[in-house]
Amino acid sequence: MQGSMTRFAIRTSLGAFLVVGVVAGAVGGVLLAPVPAVAQETGTPAGEWRYIGGDAGHTRYSGLDQITADNFEDLELAWVWRGDNFGSSALGVSRSTPIYVDGVLYTVAGERRTVVAMDPATGETLWTFREAHTTRFDRGMRQGYGKGVAYAEIDGRGVIYIISPAFFLHALDAKTGRPLENWGNAVPLPGFPQTGVVDMLPDLIADWGPWQSWDGAYDPDFGIPRELGYITSSSPPIVVNGVVVVGNSAEQGYNQTRVENVPGDILGYDARTGEHKWKFHVIPRPGEFGHETWENDAWEWTGDVSSWAPLSADAERGLVYVPTNPPTIDFYGGFRPGDGLFGTSVIALDVETGERVWHFQTVHHDIWNFDNPTAPVALDVTVDGRPRQIVVQATKQGWAYTFDRVTGEPVWPIEERPVPQSEVPGEQLSPTQPMPTRPAAYEMQGLTEDDLIDFTPELRAEALEIIRNYRIGPIFNPPIQRGHPSGLRSFVSCPSGASNIHGPTSADPETGIIYVGTRRGCRSENIVPGELIDAPNDIKTTGRTYSQFAVVNRGDFRGPQGLPIYKPPYSRIVAIDMNTGEHLWETPNGDTPERIRNHPALQGVELPNTGVPAHPVTMVTKTLLITAEGTAGLPRLHALDKRTGERLGTVALPASGQYGMMGYLHEDRQYIVVQVAGPGLPGSLAALRLPTP
Repeated sequence: MQGSMTRFAIRTSLGAFLVVGVVAGAVGGVLLAPVPAVAQETGTPAGEWRYIGGDAGHTRYSGLDQITADNFEDLELAWVWRGDNFGSSALGVSRSTPIYVDGVLYTVAGERRTVVAMDPATGETLWTFREAHTTRFDRGMRQGYGKGVAYAEIDGRGVIYIISPAFFLHALDAKTGRPLENWGNAVPLPGFPQTGVVDMLPDLIADWGPWQSWDGAYDPDFGIPRELGYITSSSPPIVVNGVVVVGNSAEQGYNQTRVENVPGDILGYDARTGEHKWKFHVIPRPGEFGHETWENDAWEWTGDVSSWAPLSADAERGLVYVPTNPPTIDFYGGFRPGDGLFGTSVIALDVETGERVWHFQTVHHDIWNFDNPTAPVALDVTVDGRPRQIVVQATKQGWAYTFDRVTGEPVWPIEERPVPQSEVPGEQLSPTQPMPTRPAAYEMQGLTEDDLIDFTPELRAEALEIIRNYRIGPIFNPPIQRGHPSGLRSFVSCPSGASNIHGPTSADPETGIIYVGTRRGCRSENIVPGELIDAPNDIKTTGRTYSQFAVVNRGDFRGPQGLPIYKPPYSRIVAIDMNTGEHLWETPNGDTPERIRNHPALQGVELPNTGVPAHPVTMVTKTLLITAEGTAGLPRLHALDKRTGERLGTVALPASGQYGMMGYLHEDRQYIVVQVAGPGLPGSLAALRLPTP
């Protein structure tokens, strides 16, 4: 684990969904360039949105130009689609971005992850599918976090692919919603069809040692035995060159208390037949690249490395880009010494074979919950006069890691720099971490006294008093256990999630500029023996062996009098030119919240625009950067100048915008669809368009 060289490597050598209803409906049937950039071919027809990220490169870009700065404030509400009609969703928050294909919108809704097709002009539901109930659904940790569906054309027929919370893969006819004939394998459970579905658990665990040693039969209703682990999903698959590539997710690492878990291996299936094609081991086995990075034989029994965030791809080169999260248990990894490939990495896989082409580990031996939270963004740019095909991973650390998307070589140097070491018994952190030299970090990293609130001397004095109880420090500040000899309450790690799934990066493929949403925040965790907080009767508990340490009482680090402890802005949008790696501009997300503007301790204080404490939601069009303020912001949609960040217009939304938005052209009219959530409208969609000409 020693050395200053960048660490990257290139390969050398049960009717699962039941038809709830079918409704007959009509099926209907594009600047700036400060540095020359190569236009990227997205493979998506003009006016359509065939991936949850708009295109395979996940740019969240729409090349439509009917809506401009001049008419943005003329936008009117076309329709609202109610997600609460499909049951509860996690915290009332939906993370599903619809796709638009051949005149129909498709999305998922509710904890059951019901698949919905709707009329794009009216929001009318055309058909729905919902999976039959299973015990392994009840055990799920991320039911309400489905982010949408995938689409492909097979022999001229549109097919919708969906991963359920219970980890079944379904293929549905896009026009009717019915399971695809002669596809997949029958599931021997009540309510599941005999076709159009694959139980992916057997493919995941068939060659996995703990399952092979398990004394018991496979139960398709219960799934993986609790003692071994649990797997689910929170993102749709991606279909690339006739292959359905499936990621997955597990219980959040900050909820875990036991060290055993199942690895979240990446799976590939034939889009035409449902046949299992390949599996990539995210925890390398003996003889595989990276196996030596797992010490203490932890590769045999621990897991949780997975890709819960969406995947992206370069179809022309047959590559799929996989962002991963850390191994089992956040904030303590003493039982799994070593760097732990391929935890917290970006991996490029050959979509036909599943073989690793290249990878880069963005955090070694990650214990900070610094999982890669959004899909890598693929762009064509010009760097130092040379055309470059790049992929950019925005991270919770506040860096945009940038690679040649064919070779994995960093476009700008990424240096291994020393970081603080742990005092927690048994913990062995990496002595260095990879830090990009360009682009510069776009969020506060670490916490010092200079970062503390200073609106008034009194508030600053209170903030100084608060931090005396905590160990503050730079990024990668290591945890300390409760009862530390220093008497400190805990440690503080900043940022807690600069980029995150709540506000994915968007990009302009015509200019090579990315627009990163970032939220300022710090975390403080209490590290205690795992057995003290274990919940043995919780059906979601997995594993056998208590971890020496686990996390309890998360998020107890508070500022004075209910105000943030750090200086604003509390969230921003940052424009970065990926041709040069330079920051072009930044602007606060939204405006200073009323609770801060009218806070008793701030009467008479002239405040800057602090922005709202929420990740901004963005998409790019031919003419504008369009943003929503997030669930902590006001129900508004803004238009920004892509070159300067200047706010050009604002319109009202029926509830606060969240996660992702999308756009399409239907019957010659441009639409913007925003996911919204708020009182009376949990997990819903709002569509806007210009008035009838």
